Amino acid sequence: MKAAANLSHLWPELPYLDRFDAAATAGFTAVEVLFPYDVPAKETQRALTLGGLEMVLINAPPPNYTGGARGFAAVAGDEARFAHDMRRAGRYAQALRVPMIHVMSGVAAGDDAKAVMIANLKKAAEVAHAGLTLTLEPLCPESFPDYFLNDYALAAEIIVAVDAPNVRLQFDSYHAQMIHGDAVAVFNTYRELIVHAQLGDTPARGAPGTGDVDFAALFEAMRAAKYSGWISGEYTPGPSTEATLGWMTQL
Repeated sequence: MKAAANLSHLWPELPYLDRFDAAATAGFTAVEVLFPYDVPAKETQRALTLGGLEMVLINAPPPNYTGGARGFAAVAGDEARFAHDMRRAGRYAQALRVPMIHVMSGVAAGDDAKAVMIANLKKAAEVAHAGLTLTLEPLCPESFPDYFLNDYALAAEIIVAVDAPNVRLQFDSYHAQMIHGDAVAVFNTYRELIVHAQLGDTPARGAPGTGDVDFAALFEAMRAAKYSGWISGEYTPGPSTEATLGWMTQL
């Protein structure tokens, strides 16, 4: 199993571009950034190259600077905006050689929203450039109130309905535990669909070992499933990120 660092969460005290060097120094070979769009892709690529790192995941859509909702995949009436944002995210992914984009659903509810998201994802999957996987990640109501994709069973249903090899599931121990009460059971139930994993403990999204998630059992379940994807630390590290990286030795 392979460890990655989420640079939107880890080393928060450092400027964005300095976090890449910190990750490389800590022993990471891969990173993810939720929203890299504020910085020219060439600058991020240079930081990746200097650190000998690869970028494995970004989020879509780019930030909404008007302060509006984040994500439009399930929002009726915003299909054109979704397509536009996905094209922009795709260009960033190509420039940074990113193999995965986490597609955010936005605020919506009901069967109509599900139908819209399925239709949008089918189109996005068809036009995605070669080698790109679109991931879906359920987010808990405590962190994202009214977010449409708030259940792993719903995410799995949508993935099956889209029926595209480049649309898969993103597992997050924090959200899985908050939504369903047992992150290990969630991983075991949906492991065939999971292509990327993120780590955070509950209830405060702290470092692994600071809350309720049984990470020893989770890592054992991952080994038993022969999970070979990246496992990214996506949590609030406190005053010292380096002091929270013990989970890397457990993989």
